[in-house]
Amino acid sequence: MNQTQRKYTIAVLFGGCSTEYPVSLESAHAVVSHLDRGKYIPVLLGITRDGRWFLYDGPADALLDDTWHADARHCTPALISPDRGLHGLMTVAPAGITTIRLDAAFPVLHGKNGEDGTVQGLLELAGIPIVGCGSLASAVCMDKEVAHTLAAAAGVAVPSSASFRAGEDFALLPLRTAALRYPLFVKPARSGSSFGISRVERPEDLNAAVEAALAHDGKVLLEEAVPGFEVGCAVLGTDTLTLGRVDEIELSGGFFDYTEKYHLITSAIHMPARISPDTEAKIQAAAWRIYRALECSGFARVDLFLTPDEQIVFNEVNTIPGFTAHSRFPNMMKGIGLAFTPLLDKLIGLAVGA
Repeated sequence: MNQTQRKYTIAVLFGGCSTEYPVSLESAHAVVSHLDRGKYIPVLLGITRDGRWFLYDGPADALLDDTWHADARHCTPALISPDRGLHGLMTVAPAGITTIRLDAAFPVLHGKNGEDGTVQGLLELAGIPIVGCGSLASAVCMDKEVAHTLAAAAGVAVPSSASFRAGEDFALLPLRTAALRYPLFVKPARSGSSFGISRVERPEDLNAAVEAALAHDGKVLLEEAVPGFEVGCAVLGTDTLTLGRVDEIELSGGFFDYTEKYHLITSAIHMPARISPDTEAKIQAAAWRIYRALECSGFARVDLFLTPDEQIVFNEVNTIPGFTAHSRFPNMMKGIGLAFTPLLDKLIGLAVGA
């Protein structure tokens, strides 16, 4: 079998110590179900909510109802070794320690302890190629304040904002927000899927919103609401970039919180966005600039606001967006003719150099 025909062993990491654990299970199930088994050997590495790591060899459908870890026959304690000579996993079974060499790892982990550079740093120590962004971009994009600072330096408009940290005196809040106009969005600076985010209409409600956000992170961003609606752009690549179609989030009320993101109760996603080709091209150009400025690689979804006067304002970058066949990132790429299985093939190819 020649080099172009050999199968690559790919670790798919899922679960994790994050409030987004259930979303990770859905995304990982979709990834594993759509991988081309003629090219790849998936190795499922599951992380429970309480942080235990297992090599999982049971049915993939058990991820969907979170029963994958219930049967000990399918779960072997495992870890990624930082030893570059090993270049993969160590499993700890009653019969002894075994190793599995990996060609690459695909962290299908959302939020803290998975999307924030921690797992990516471990993989970089081990010398294992990563499907997606590395540790620097992952950490930078997870911190909304840092991401906004870098995007602004790259010439992209960002919302007016201030920050507040755990341990600071709440009496400072009126001073911090004096130059900001209500309503404000109060959000954890380093969290995902809109947990802990509040829309604050009046100064008297600010303290409670900050306390709620501090329950999720030690730093809080206080951000002016941006008029208009949210759009997103999928970006794929490291050296040469491919831009997906732009989508649009239509809200009937409130904001795009966790429930709306994953259940679309009162909101809708339009793909492609209901905008002109010229506006779409400008949004894609802004996404390209942000992706480069934040040192992204592999893939990411860049989220922005489009105001009524068509100003483009940066929101955030998701370095591991939802990854089911019906999620926003795959649908944006489907819009340019790249279906889910070929998309996975391209992403892994970027990591392994195929």
